[in-house]
Amino acid sequence: RRAARAPIGCDARRRPCRGAARRHAARAAAALGRLPVPLRALARPQPPPPAQVRRRRSGAGRGGAGRGGGRGLTHRRPAQTLLFLSRTLRYVPESSQDKIITDEAVLETLLRAFAALFASDLGRQAPVLAARPEIGRKYGEPEPGRCEEAARGPQEVLFQALGFGLARRHSSLPAAGTGVFLSRGGARRGAVVAMYPGTVYRKHEPIFFQSLGNPFIFRCIDGVLIDGNDKGLSRAVYRSCSRRDQLGPFQMSDVSWLTAAPQNPLAVGQYVNNCSYEKAANVCYQEFDVPSCFPVELKQYLPNIVYSHDIQSPLRCVVLVTLRDIKQGEELLSNYYTVIN
Repeated sequence: RRAARAPIGCDARRRPCRGAARRHAARAAAALGRLPVPLRALARPQPPPPAQVRRRRSGAGRGGAGRGGGRGLTHRRPAQTLLFLSRTLRYVPESSQDKIITDEAVLETLLRAFAALFASDLGRQAPVLAARPEIGRKYGEPEPGRCEEAARGPQEVLFQALGFGLARRHSSLPAAGTGVFLSRGGARRGAVVAMYPGTVYRKHEPIFFQSLGNPFIFRCIDGVLIDGNDKGLSRAVYRSCSRRDQLGPFQMSDVSWLTAAPQNPLAVGQYVNNCSYEKAANVCYQEFDVPSCFPVELKQYLPNIVYSHDIQSPLRCVVLVTLRDIKQGEELLSNYYTVIN
């Protein structure tokens, strides 16, 4: 039969038959079998098993070094895969053992800190006290000594309540941007030293546009996401959700963490940098669901808000708990990757 003419510029050589292709494949397999080290495909590495990687943070400070990646392993190039394997990881045997301290201990710390902040600023709480007079009887009239406390600001109140102070400044890690330091006092092992602020998204809620170029997305063990970015679209979304949930004079969340002077000094967890092999982690993330019995007058200090208004689901918060005693001047360092085996 007459052969069809090949187009100009194409290779008109005959292709090998199927038998020849099988012979070439057999020779290649035999050659690979004689290699001392088995070859592995590096183009598309296999992802971890489901629910193995607990959380991935894509960055807390503004720099790049010492940070974990926020995306999965499926689309990583070989060099990115090797970089991921060289990062520090935190291993937890079971999800039930992920918490360093109990939820009751976290709640007690938050109530103590928030109550001190509220009591030191009773003058600004006049609308709340007028709506609920029993709250005023609970905290009493401001004492003369507390006026000086209020003049010093929330940092002084936090130091008096929890025994330490926090400050944001340039990280001690190379090219890691902004970090969080213990500026005053000290924190013992198992103490709550910071909170991760931001808008809380459940798995089915849209976060695509907010996540573009956003290094502050935190993923919880159950897939809940917290957007801790204080700029751009993330900032506008948080402000809008906070105004939506306000009940008269009662604010359901803290908006001041978006500014340079937060009313809750603990809301700096998004700036805590990833640890390195030279500097081990001294804090870890712990998830906490705010109970329904949380005092309504203290919710104004919670730096989190849900994206969709749903009164049935509890508010998810993430706190940072110390893994050892931390002294004054030390930088808070965490592990962005927690692997649950």
